[in-house]
Amino acid sequence: MNGVTSAPLAASHDLSLLGLFMQADWVVKLVMLGLIMASVFVWAIVFEKFTSLRRAKREADALEDAFWSGGSLDELFRRQGEVPSHPMAAVFVSGMREWRRSMENTGTAQFVAGTKERVERAMGVTIQREMERLEKRMTVLANTGSAAPFVGLFGTVWGIMNSFAAIAGMQNTSLAVVAPGIAEALFATAMGLVAAIPAVLMYNMISSQLAKFASRMEGFAAEFSAILSRQTEQAAASRRPAGTEAL
Repeated sequence: MNGVTSAPLAASHDLSLLGLFMQADWVVKLVMLGLIMASVFVWAIVFEKFTSLRRAKREADALEDAFWSGGSLDELFRRQGEVPSHPMAAVFVSGMREWRRSMENTGTAQFVAGTKERVERAMGVTIQREMERLEKRMTVLANTGSAAPFVGLFGTVWGIMNSFAAIAGMQNTSLAVVAPGIAEALFATAMGLVAAIPAVLMYNMISSQLAKFASRMEGFAAEFSAILSRQTEQAAASRRPAGTEAL
């Protein structure tokens, strides 16, 4: 009699993806919905990061072209404005602003050393701030990549527990009775992997590009600091009182 009742039960199960979701326990459904939302959020973050990085690189190319074109740094500073629109411009403006403030001091050896230190510190703080802005929400990718498989596994364990409970209640261990419940449970694990694998891959890829862009800004800041240091030394030499060269 058990074999007779199990056939219609197995036949009533829809083993499509939608059917597995609709027939799953409410806890497993919540796990699946959470993983689907996490996956959508991951791809939204990935799209935003690739877009912002592409724009930042394009604008950095334009700024470096203008910077190395031999034009006036003061004119380039005025064009960028007080509120720069991209990270590289923010580094340039912060260094230029600090240098112009320091140029109001008297020309001494301490002035030269102090100016270089203040300019480098200002650009370093700006690089750190801009990188924090570019890296915003990267922890979501890292957390999804590490936690999603375990969340899916929780749904699987819960579903299998329900399957064993159903087996005990029906006193039937045939595959037709066990398979639908196990399939629903394993679907949660699959959803966890669907969310986790892209999160891990995209996190590594974006982190690598962010590190390269940070190195690019640091290189630009070092070259810009050297140029400003030479101009500072020239300004200090021109301001040195007559006769001090012999001291």
